[in-house]
Amino acid sequence: MTVNLNHTIVAAHDTHASARFLADILGLRVSPEYGPFVPVALPNGVTLDYMESPGDIPPQHYAFLVSEDDFDEIFGRVRDAGLDYWADPHHSRPGEINTNDGGRGTYFDDPNGHRLEILTRPYGSGG
Repeated sequence: MTVNLNHTIVAAHDTHASARFLADILGLRVSPEYGPFVPVALPNGVTLDYMESPGDIPPQHYAFLVSEDDFDEIFGRVRDAGLDYWADPHHSRPGEINTNDGGRGTYFDDPNGHRLEILTRPYGSGG
């Protein structure tokens, strides 16, 4: 059996601004609107579909596995944007990156409070 994640819905107060934030940070494009969704397609075929959500939005976690070169580019955009970043998901190590499993990783928040992570090695991969 083959099972692949195809898409997920990401709650947002401003779908266009939120999709643009993610696309700009990751170096991707915002896709054309599809019904109530503003999608951002990832190179592996998974789409994050931003949907308007009134009221409080519980923060979700989205982790993106990237190459070492892509990490440098994305992390540069995070810093250039003046975003706070942390080495851990609990925000207890501000202004740091981690070197878990012999790779690099960092966490930062999107405009809706979702916890975004970029990492160069999957957790548990050793190193």
